[in-house]
Amino acid sequence: MKVIICGAGQVGFGIAERLAAERADVAVIDTRASLVRSITDTLEVRGFVGNAASPDVLAQAGAADADMLVAVTLTDEVNMVACQVAGTLFKIPTKIARIRAQSYLKPDWRDLFTRDGLPIDVIISPELEVGETVLRRLELPGVVDAATFADGKLTMCSTRLAEDCAVVDTPLLQLTELFPDLPARVVAVTRDGRLFVPRSVDMLLTGDIVTFLAETSQVRRTLTIFGHEEPPSSRIVIAGGGNIGVYVAQKIEERTPKARVRIIESARERAVSIADQLKRTVVLHGSALEQEILREADVENAHHVVSLTNDDQVNLLSAVLAKRLGAQHTLALTNNRGYASFARDLGVDATINPRAVTVSRILQHIRRGRIRSVYGIADGQAEIIEAEALATSPLVGKPLNSGVVPEGMRIGAILRSGQIFVPTGKTKIMANDRVVLAALSENVRKVEQLFRVSIDYF
Repeated sequence: MKVIICGAGQVGFGIAERLAAERADVAVIDTRASLVRSITDTLEVRGFVGNAASPDVLAQAGAADADMLVAVTLTDEVNMVACQVAGTLFKIPTKIARIRAQSYLKPDWRDLFTRDGLPIDVIISPELEVGETVLRRLELPGVVDAATFADGKLTMCSTRLAEDCAVVDTPLLQLTELFPDLPARVVAVTRDGRLFVPRSVDMLLTGDIVTFLAETSQVRRTLTIFGHEEPPSSRIVIAGGGNIGVYVAQKIEERTPKARVRIIESARERAVSIADQLKRTVVLHGSALEQEILREADVENAHHVVSLTNDDQVNLLSAVLAKRLGAQHTLALTNNRGYASFARDLGVDATINPRAVTVSRILQHIRRGRIRSVYGIADGQAEIIEAEALATSPLVGKPLNSGVVPEGMRIGAILRSGQIFVPTGKTKIMANDRVVLAALSENVRKVEQLFRVSIDYF
């Protein structure tokens, strides 16, 4: 696969890093020579300095025979024009653009991104993606990560095991015996910062972050088994009234009318502006690092304090302060990937990395074969993948315990004829099954091979 990535920033680097590891043919374009030099020195990719919307630059990058263009520069308009040029002049089949400005995404302007308008196949809005990720965490306070698959019928959750968890020191095989009717399966375990795909004989230990797949209706029951019985958050304090903070507050107002939400915003004009936009949310002007403001926001009685400012340090420190003042759960936005483990040491319950969320969303549209959905976990150490099995797949018709599933992968659930079920060793994948599995990042290419479309299919 030949992919052109426009933009060598954090997101562009993250996409290039994943694709280069899978030996894809990657070209990266950016106006900043230092970033292009850095990415070519670090990764096996080709770099080009110039405007990503320029036909000449795209031609140099190999647009004439590219399979896909991913536009993630800092400017929405450059991303949109790059897709226009890629489609009109070079007939690149798939064009993905990151668009931050919400004004472009209003329903009134839906005709903008069409074949007769701007030929963009997929639009990624980081603010919306991160906002929805935050909302999922608020619905499930006991988790450190969550995502949905199989049209919402299946949910992935990652949760930390405390000392009083009843299943600590229990082999996974015994969990299945204790709860035979529970449609859930552990697919990954992160221990001391390292993720591994467990076997049935592996035991769960205190401090492990367990990632499981469960039928959505059974997620709360599954979390209870892992020691988490927290109800959905209804008293929420948001630090930061930017696009993400306002989006989260608006959606909570729509979806959970009885919830009490307060936003702390440091810029007075912005605080006045968002107070006019929101209906029931209380907006406070001040710094989330000041204890008086945090107390005024009633953080001591908050179910969740979510720090969503543009400053990682402010987010981490405000979460730490809120926790010390009595907040039950804290969630911090961190752009620096290295801050995740540091945040846990500080007592922050969970973090969200916008780059990781955006990269996961884009990779969903880059994967080959019948890959339907992709979600990166544990800072990209593994991916949860939903894929459709065609009749030509090597998986079809063979028991899972026959060695057909490579090392470093674990199938967590199967969607067949609209029904979710958890497989056993004797289960055979059938054609058209939708399979959801965990795979170490270095094994993603093997997953693509398992779900590839053979020439015989046609």
